[in-house]
Amino acid sequence: MKYICLGYIDPSKLTSVSETELHAMMDSCFAYDDQLRANGHFKGGEGLQPPNTAMTLRYTNGKIVVTDGPFAETKEQLGGIMILEARDLNHAVELISKHPGAKFGPWEIRPAADLAEMVRQSEARRRQTVPA
Repeated sequence: MKYICLGYIDPSKLTSVSETELHAMMDSCFAYDDQLRANGHFKGGEGLQPPNTAMTLRYTNGKIVVTDGPFAETKEQLGGIMILEARDLNHAVELISKHPGAKFGPWEIRPAADLAEMVRQSEARRRQTVPA
């Protein structure tokens, strides 16, 4: 089963370590990612640029409103996502608990939703409403 893992980080932690420590931390994270790949668990992932590069889109009063940044009410900001293949949620937790990045911020782990049937039903409805 696929699990989506959201890694959060307090950006101040990155600025409070030396360049050598930062490189060692990143190297250990990437080495663990390589281990996950080798064992068939790593299915994808991306790091994110800092929150000040983000835009937030909301539907408000019948229209789309776009604002700068995520404006989260927390020190930790979403730093990246990882898609894992694991037997179950406990296995996904076990895999992420060994990730060196877990030392720098919390991870949220959720099962991926299988939307295949919902998409199939939507496609069928849309085919029925297409004018001839």
